Amino acid sequence: MSERTKIRDKRDGKRSWQTSRRFLGVVLACMFVMSHVLSAWAAGPGDGGRSGVGPGQTGPGSGPSGELRGVWISYLDWEKLPADRAGFEKGVNQILDRCVDLGMNAVFVHVRADSDAMYPSAYFPWSRFITGVQGQNPGYDPLSYFVTAAHQRGLAFHAWINPFRVTGFLNSWDQVSDSSFVKQWLADGDSSNDRFVLKQNGEYYLNPSSPQVQERIVAGVREVVQNYDVDGIHFDDYFYPNVNNEDPEKWFDKPEYDASGSLLGISDWRRENVNRLIRQVYKTIKETKPQVQFGISPEGFVDNLRSEVRLFADVDTWLSQEGYVDYIMPQIYWGFEQKLSNGNPAPFAFSNNLQTWIGMKNKGNVRLYLGLAMYKAGSQTADNNEIPEWLRYNDIMKRQVEAGRESGQVSGYCFYAYSSFQEAVTQEEVANLMKIFP
Repeated sequence: MSERTKIRDKRDGKRSWQTSRRFLGVVLACMFVMSHVLSAWAAGPGDGGRSGVGPGQTGPGSGPSGELRGVWISYLDWEKLPADRAGFEKGVNQILDRCVDLGMNAVFVHVRADSDAMYPSAYFPWSRFITGVQGQNPGYDPLSYFVTAAHQRGLAFHAWINPFRVTGFLNSWDQVSDSSFVKQWLADGDSSNDRFVLKQNGEYYLNPSSPQVQERIVAGVREVVQNYDVDGIHFDDYFYPNVNNEDPEKWFDKPEYDASGSLLGISDWRRENVNRLIRQVYKTIKETKPQVQFGISPEGFVDNLRSEVRLFADVDTWLSQEGYVDYIMPQIYWGFEQKLSNGNPAPFAFSNNLQTWIGMKNKGNVRLYLGLAMYKAGSQTADNNEIPEWLRYNDIMKRQVEAGRESGQVSGYCFYAYSSFQEAVTQEEVANLMKIFP
């Protein structure tokens, strides 16, 4: 995602079937859906199909039934919207109309980027990406309008949350409101909450090991689900920052680990901290509105997710055990021809990654969606080819969707980011993608 690449340097085919096979695939897919629709939708969101999270597809075609087609709308898009109500609503309408024109059926919209809120909250201050000042009330409820306007257009609305991040790109500590709970914890003279907020690599994070922190995050999720007709809660992969336990200045939550007496190694302990939050969020959502879906969009390369020094996202558990997520949406942000520096094919190239995630998905009952990098289209993003793949082709997104459909294991796609669909350099890629969207 473009903003994600600015925040941290994250991540560094099959062609269409022939016409006869495509037609046969569509016919078979339709027969499958008709024979299984009642049972499949019973496990879905229960909203008449609006959210696009029903049965997965079985083959190639122009839009299998139940296929999710979404786009991420980030805080960077919020920042571009006018702060006044009329201007905001007009801007939202333009965004959502464009999403419909693109053939999308879902939007994944930031509602909390930096321990803040795009809505009136009892737990988090107003986001500065609405008015320009954190804590400043715009005088209306932006989220309420966004959700309603999306549903009026047949778009599912998934509320996108960064659970632990406090500062980051475009949001510094100086811009955090003095009235925010994070600064109050540090200034209230109560030493017991001083380590609820930690600084690492120049940025601030909520401490994932703190039960009080987790309670606030869960309460914030409950607040959104109770008060708004959202179709899903969506977590990004901002869990733990990069850590180095050999350097005392970069211990992060190691003091909490030492005090815990845990028999787990510190990396597994950190993964369990995240897992505990994920379980609580899932339980809370299902107890509040069972039809609301919960999913996570982790980094796309599994080896990185299993790292001992970053993220601590236990995707193996989430995909194999019940009670964690309804879907997983890995950010597979590489092309088909990605290479290593030695010229060998990269294990995280798209086709390799797709097979890895399919194998993991088949260990449980979790839907697999693919996060795809529209922001790279037409760019000079280095991929260790003499001429980057993203410059040589203008149909990478289309082929990636077709590969997912042909697998019969992918239930949908989401593209980062909305703003990338508006850039001149991506328009050929966008046009080719739209050819296979209804």
